[in-house]
Amino acid sequence: MSKLNVDQKAIFDLLSDKKADFLIPDYQRPYAWNEQQCQTLWDDIFLFSFPDNDYEAFDDNEEYFLGSIVAYKNEKGKSEVIDGQQRLTTLMLILRAFYDKFSNMQDRNSILTRDRIEKCIWKTDTFGTADKSTLKIDSEVATDDDKEEFLEILRSGVVKQGSKSQYVLNYQFFQRKINDFLQAFPSFFPYLPARILSNCILLPIEAESQDTALRIFSTLNDRGLPLSDADIFKAQFYKYYGTLNKKDEFIAEWKSLEEITSSVFSPITGTPMDELFTRYMYFLRAKDGNKSSTTEALRKFYERNKYQHLKQLNTIDDLKMLALFWKSIVDQDSTRFSVDVLKKLFVLNYAPNGMWQHITSVYFLQHRENEGRLENDRFNIFLDRITAFIFAYAITNPGVNALRTPVYDEMVNIVNGTEVTFSKYKFNATQVRSFIENYVFTNQRGITRSMITWYAYTFPEQQLLDIKEIYHLEHIYPKKRQQMEGGLNKEENIDSLGNKVLLESNINIRASDYRFEDKRKIYSGKQRRGNYKDPSKIYEIIKLVGYEEFEEKQIVDRNISIIDQFFVFLQRQDLIA
Repeated sequence: MSKLNVDQKAIFDLLSDKKADFLIPDYQRPYAWNEQQCQTLWDDIFLFSFPDNDYEAFDDNEEYFLGSIVAYKNEKGKSEVIDGQQRLTTLMLILRAFYDKFSNMQDRNSILTRDRIEKCIWKTDTFGTADKSTLKIDSEVATDDDKEEFLEILRSGVVKQGSKSQYVLNYQFFQRKINDFLQAFPSFFPYLPARILSNCILLPIEAESQDTALRIFSTLNDRGLPLSDADIFKAQFYKYYGTLNKKDEFIAEWKSLEEITSSVFSPITGTPMDELFTRYMYFLRAKDGNKSSTTEALRKFYERNKYQHLKQLNTIDDLKMLALFWKSIVDQDSTRFSVDVLKKLFVLNYAPNGMWQHITSVYFLQHRENEGRLENDRFNIFLDRITAFIFAYAITNPGVNALRTPVYDEMVNIVNGTEVTFSKYKFNATQVRSFIENYVFTNQRGITRSMITWYAYTFPEQQLLDIKEIYHLEHIYPKKRQQMEGGLNKEENIDSLGNKVLLESNINIRASDYRFEDKRKIYSGKQRRGNYKDPSKIYEIIKLVGYEEFEEKQIVDRNISIIDQFFVFLQRQDLIA
């Protein structure tokens, strides 16, 4: 069991300890507290220390809990802060602002309080004298351009002209608050900082390792953002590039990566950078020949071999090219991809699971040419094949875990120079057709949208749709109408593919549960009262608008057509045994 040192301490007891030596490590995020958060902290501390604006109403036995500080002793003996960075940094700014204000005060309480603050900011010698050249806190945050301003404020209390960092803004905020407080309570000025030092409590939790500290933080913290896997990876990169004297170069590249990924990825869990590292992980797994359907957690994967995958010069370049590749997909970059490829990528954007993104990332990294380009025809074939297989497999073998085995096999084949064929996993013609015909395509199932989106692009006239626009699944024959009138003999036809079409969200809302004769007008842009709006961009709508009615026969016929075409699609991709 991991050992923990846990003992709540007053701010003074924690910071004045001769062994106190805090480090904000390189993988932490930049300081981010704004004035609003500083105002909240100041108000809380003031109300605690001066209840009802009365210094005498304060109970010396009362304590105000400010939160925890989770840290571990690194190899240099410094307390590397995992959680509490923002809080600790802000407290240091408050103390430094008070210290500066005490500089011209000669009363006994002011001198004593100033001396106590001094021991919290600077290290002391054997006799307790502060060494003004050595702070008790340091920052190495790799992506924080302003960290030196924070350290300079602590050293000198002086803000350089033109400085606008968050450290400076917050320090100046506290200076103003202290000035206001001094004017209101001149005789009792030392009492506020004294009570902050003695009665405001922190809970320092010192773990024996970084991993333990991170686990503790994830367990305790339900408000802030835990360090992401990418933050840990950043630290490893930073150290590696430091050995090459290329720290600045790395920081610039990392910032660029963060900007790209934040505009591209919106993962359900983790950060956009985590998502990039995940997609890259599948490429590395494939290169290792790993076909196991059990996937390690992201951090555990990169931890293997002491982060050797990250300690290579090509890794950052690979990550950047991969990020730009996905950005070009999101941007539907016609200078990089043909229209046919962009259409197929649009369809895959509505895939029933994210497995296509992983295998496509592997394909890109293996087959990229100059400037990250892919050979168009070959890429076209690849996209068709994975679309056909993933969509069919989602029907015959529901669940993303089932898909891992065939996809992981093909990832290894890709890096070995073999074309993607899924030859070991071809579908039986009778079985796959039966599965599709009997599958209940409710709107809640991802594969329903996948199939209808694919079908929309079977029409050669269908133009490329905007990937950022929201499309809904429309019941052509309204579900509500069936519930009220029972117009269909077979209830299951209401949720068949034949009764569904892809439709812009705004048009879908307008169409609502109207009868088909009214829906035709809305689909084509003509409103019920003769007004006009933009028609649907779904080409098949033109065909549907031409129907006089859309009842059970039309649903059944259209359903058969969709299934027939998808079956032919599977055959063309050589996926039928």
